[in-house]
Amino acid sequence: MARIRTPHLSALCFLGLLFSHHISSVSAQDGTDTTSTSSSTTIARAGGDGEDKDVTILVGTKTIDTSRPSDIYQTFTSRITLSPESTESLEPTVTFTGSQTSATFGGNGTETSGAPVPTNTQPCNNYVELCERKYSNITVVGAHNSPFVREGSSASNQQLDVITQLNDGVRFLQAQIQFPSDGGGPHFCHTSCDMLDAGPIEDWLTRVREWVDSHPYDVVTILLGNGNYSNPDLYAPHIEASGIVKYAYRPRVLPMRLDDWPTLSEMIIHGKRFVMFLDYNANQTAYPWLLDEFSQMSETPFDPVDDTFPCVVQRPPDLSDDAAKDRLFLLNHNLNAEVTLFGTQILLPAVSLLNRTNGESGYGSLGNSTAQCAEKWGRAPNVLNTDYYNFGDSEGSVFKVAARFNNVTYNGQCCGRVVSGAAYLRPLALPLVVAVIFSALMA
Repeated sequence: MARIRTPHLSALCFLGLLFSHHISSVSAQDGTDTTSTSSSTTIARAGGDGEDKDVTILVGTKTIDTSRPSDIYQTFTSRITLSPESTESLEPTVTFTGSQTSATFGGNGTETSGAPVPTNTQPCNNYVELCERKYSNITVVGAHNSPFVREGSSASNQQLDVITQLNDGVRFLQAQIQFPSDGGGPHFCHTSCDMLDAGPIEDWLTRVREWVDSHPYDVVTILLGNGNYSNPDLYAPHIEASGIVKYAYRPRVLPMRLDDWPTLSEMIIHGKRFVMFLDYNANQTAYPWLLDEFSQMSETPFDPVDDTFPCVVQRPPDLSDDAAKDRLFLLNHNLNAEVTLFGTQILLPAVSLLNRTNGESGYGSLGNSTAQCAEKWGRAPNVLNTDYYNFGDSEGSVFKVAARFNNVTYNGQCCGRVVSGAAYLRPLALPLVVAVIFSALMA
């Protein structure tokens, strides 16, 4: 264990031993963030060179009111026709290759060349079997807080960068937008840009767009967290500047029901193989490519602390079972631990349990939770949202779970630079969180 040079903090070292990871925002039962820290200081390990960081001290110099507005969930008494554009009305942009002949598929996904009908051999999202399935009938692995990758930072949620995530098979990327206190455009930040600033959203989205450029048979989804409940007018120019909107799928109607979604092959053929959601304050009439999440998707409790992961809908609130069954479904499977410090509840990702949480089977595992959801709702979740997806009880365990519920055989090689079970926890170089000082709260 690293030794701390600051003697008056040593009494709090047990936090690092118990939780081995980072401080996130204070959360009420309904998920409302009530306070957050606004600055951080990193101290090098005793005997270190200043680059090998084990100790992160978060210093609360102020509190930030991040309580949610009361009317952030959109409801619709009838469906709205947004645009005549759909996958059926667009010209094909790619060709699928069959085992007997080459054939270009039309907008309805059927073969247009002469008999015999070819058998497609081109995988969609890594599997041929997924090509003719609707977007709403597929389970994908999600990277919770995908951009938050920083060695030695207590606010990270992933070890591997977004390109590696995509190469490994992640097809759902979630990211939280905030505005830096010193001005400028929107950044991807964890609760506060003083805690972890992953840079301008345009830069990260450009990297994703470059990956999409070079992978014409993959459909990628991004869920943007509107951390400030801002008007999407503030985000749209930066998203558009990344160039990714040219690939964005634009639904014909709002809200979309499960049967309304096209197949992966339809999206791929017409080059509309990117889907973007915004959790709060989306305006699909102004930006038809920026989809309102909660009128078309539901979620289990986020920042979960219950390791049984009950498969209940938390957001949007008061959603009937019948309505929930007719929209996309996201399983939040990133386990947190709770600790009370100075009378304040702190959430710490339960990194010591990653092998179990991201595992294929057993108590508290992703495989077990997905099975429970499938039994309760009659279908598997569309998204398995995970922290540190590259850890688990076997290499690629999260992808094996997704493959099982897609009724395919996992064919990937996971993950990134972590290659053996013996190395599961060591490569993370997780910081020891030894102190949290909420000076503003104690004032």
